[in-house]
Amino acid sequence: MNKIFKALGDRNRLRIVLSLITKSELCACQIHEWLGVSAPTASNHLNILIDTGLILSRKEGRWVYYTLNQKDASLSPLFKWLKLKLYHDESLQFDIENLNEITSCSPIILRRKQQERKNSLHLN
Repeated sequence: MNKIFKALGDRNRLRIVLSLITKSELCACQIHEWLGVSAPTASNHLNILIDTGLILSRKEGRWVYYTLNQKDASLSPLFKWLKLKLYHDESLQFDIENLNEITSCSPIILRRKQQERKNSLHLN
């Protein structure tokens, strides 16, 4: 239990869990884009959440997708409580609206945009 609350004590990890409450499944590239952090930083946050058992990952080709751990029934009350709190926090609501924009395109298109942005930074 201590690991779970310590993990959720970080704002970005809390945001990841809340995003998965609203979206059910997200690609690593979507989470990285939405958090506005480097890919290794996003990966570190995701690994911590996996280590706590809060989220699960699955690989599909070169893509990694993340979901809430619905297999552990003991986590269900925590996820319900977090969902309730999400709807009472305006900054988190704004966050989720931004996530909706990011998830409006496929992970393939998003990844292409990320690569183009990265390449243009290297040219400047």
